[in-house]
This record gives sequence, C-alpha cells and structure tokens, in this order.
Amino acid sequence: MNASIQVFLLLTSSVALPGCGKSMARADAAETADNGAGNRRVAFLLSTLQEERYKKDQQYFEETARKEGLTVFTLSADNDNARQLSQVEDTLARKTRVLVIQPTDSAAAGGYVAKAHAHGAKVIAYDRSVPGADFYVAHDSYRVGALQAEEAIKATGGRGNYVLLDGQSGHSVATEIARGYHETLQPYVDTGAISLVVEKNHDAWPPEQALKTVEDAISKTKGNIQAILANNSGMARGAVQAVQAAGLGGRHIFIAGADADAANVNYVCEGKQSIEVLKAIEPLATEAAKVAASLLEGKTVDAGTNAQGVPVVFVPVMLVTAENARALLIDTGFHNAADLPSCK
Repeated sequence: MNASIQVFLLLTSSVALPGCGKSMARADAAETADNGAGNRRVAFLLSTLQEERYKKDQQYFEETARKEGLTVFTLSADNDNARQLSQVEDTLARKTRVLVIQPTDSAAAGGYVAKAHAHGAKVIAYDRSVPGADFYVAHDSYRVGALQAEEAIKATGGRGNYVLLDGQSGHSVATEIARGYHETLQPYVDTGAISLVVEKNHDAWPPEQALKTVEDAISKTKGNIQAILANNSGMARGAVQAVQAAGLGGRHIFIAGADADAANVNYVCEGKQSIEVLKAIEPLATEAAKVAASLLEGKTVDAGTNAQGVPVVFVPVMLVTAENARALLIDTGFHNAADLPSCK
C-alpha cells in the first residue's frame, strides 16, 4: 500500500462551496489553456457537496492534483443521477483525460466507464465502487461496519435489541458497512442473544429519515433498544435526536455513526452518542489525486487488493471516542477546537 495512505496529519481549512457556474468557468479556462499533447485535465465529479465532509474532499483533492501538475475542476451532482450523467458527458466533450467519480449510483456508473473509454479517458472510482473502472480508491467500508458492531457488542455484553440504519439500497458503501454489521453480529443473532429488531435503508442518508426510523423502532419495542448502528454521521444524529426526544437518554443506548462530523463528535463527548468512526479524508483525496496523475502518465499504480477485477487501495478507518477525540481530531486539525466545544 502506498506510503501516502499512512499519513494522518490532516490539514485544517474551510472551503467555500463552489457553484456549478464557477466550476464550469474553471473548466472552460482549463480547456483554453490545456489542449493538445500537454492535456493534463482531470475532473473530480462528486455525488454531493451538501454534507460537511465533502468540502474537505474537494480541497484536498484539488490541492494535491495541482501539486502533481494537473488541471483540475470539481462538479457536484447533488445526488441526481441524470445530472451526473450530463456532467460526465460534458466533461468528456471537454477532452478531460481522467474522471475521478464518486457515483450517485454505482451500478449506473458502469455506463460512464464505457463512455470515458470511448473518449480515451480513464476512470477512478472515488469512495464508492464503479464497475469496470480503471482504479478504485476508498475507505474500508466493511471495517466501518465491523468496528461499530464490535464496539456495540462490548458495550451491550453481546445482548439486546439492535437497530441498523443503512444508507441507500444498492449503494456500495452502504452495502459494505452493512456486510460488516451482519458478519460481526451473526454469531450473536444465531444464538438469539442479539435481535435485529429494525433494519432499514435510507435513500438520501439524512438525519430526518433516520429520526423517523428510530421513532418507529422505539414505538415497536416500547423503548427496549440497546444499540443503534448508523452508516453515517447524519443518520446517527437523527438517532440521537429520537432517543433524546423520547426521554431515553438516561438508558445509555449505544449509538454509532461514521464520518466524524463535528456535531456527532460533540454528541460523543457529551455522552449522547457512543462512538464515531473517522474516515480520514486527506489520505483518501490525496491518494486519488496521485493515482489520477499516475494513470495520466501511464505509470503503474500499486494496489493492495481488487474488487470485481478493479484494483483497489483501501484507506484505513479509526475509532473516535470521548477519550481520543481531541488528540485524533483537534490536535491533527481535522476539526477546529471551536467546533468541538464539548471535547476537552
């Protein structure tokens, strides 16, 4: 695995959310300045920039790409499949050499690869799988689920009613996190010690949908819930809000999220949420930009594994607790101290 993946000295910054017009203006400038044999144009096509973490993805990717001598621009599809397809087609029309894509729909994105290859362009799947891509750079999503489940088992003594809040059905990250849940919990489920009372997918991964799911689970079980595992920070926030609103905060229900959003880390430090899983953004985005440069230059890229024939580098994930939040997130600059007032 490349040495850059091991880097966990995360930079701190705040990035303005770019409008599509500004991004395309940047792409227009790139097209004028970067044609012919010297074309080093790379597109970073994100599913969304609406969630806190993705502004960091953009910043770190663009910074590294420019250091590698690439001409880079970023577009967001706002979780809209049709918009992302249009962006792919427009990007290819601009003779972009490498497309780094976080797909709105992993299965549908397989069609993007065929379009890119027809234009002589390469595709790197970013954060989520894309069938047939030239490379895949992602967090170890299976480990996210396994880590949450392992910590839940410790906290509950491997017993009780569990609620699983999954992301979009068919989404590669949601599928892998859920696989981590099930394979870790299955021995306890088989003996009847743990009961999966509710498991539900949530298309947009939002707090509001998760809040409703947990409210329904509380009603179904009359509040007899021991653990809630959420695929991301947003859904974990919904779980915390539902538990607190139901007056169950004193029962110390185990709640886990992933992405380490500031609001959730504060919940962890306040004791309202049990853990978060840090999916470090800087090494993910940096590695993707470096892979893009290598593919553009025709260099061999080392991969530790492969998924359905696509070479993969998995970036490690880390457990966040009240005890290590300051050292892991504030001292490294992942969050500003002002954003985590509850973490001393």
